[in-house]
Amino acid sequence: QVQLVESGGGLVQAGGSLRLSCAASGRSFSSDPMGWYRQAPGKQRELVTNIGSDGSTYYTDSVKGRFTISRDNAKNTVYLQMNSLKDEDTAAYYCNAVALVSGRVINYWGQGTQVTVSS
Repeated sequence: QVQLVESGGGLVQAGGSLRLSCAASGRSFSSDPMGWYRQAPGKQRELVTNIGSDGSTYYTDSVKGRFTISRDNAKNTVYLQMNSLKDEDTAAYYCNAVALVSGRVINYWGQGTQVTVSS
């Protein structure tokens, strides 16, 4: 059974930093894109950043220069380093992996980890 397990969320003051981790099990995602989404109360889930199997990255404009995504394929883990956190970064953060399974695109999701930024 495939599982994505996030960790590292918590309460932090504005301007502070957090590092999220997402450990995958059940299959290797070394050849698949992985990323982070977030969902604030009353808002839709949005893509924050993702990283391809070749290391290419995408960041939504609001986090560019502050967040860094990385992956360790040997550990089947993706990370999100968040610096200079702002109130508007408060949300539940979800790990995502996209894989081609038997010809179908499958999205895998973690259970989410809460990030709360206080000013």
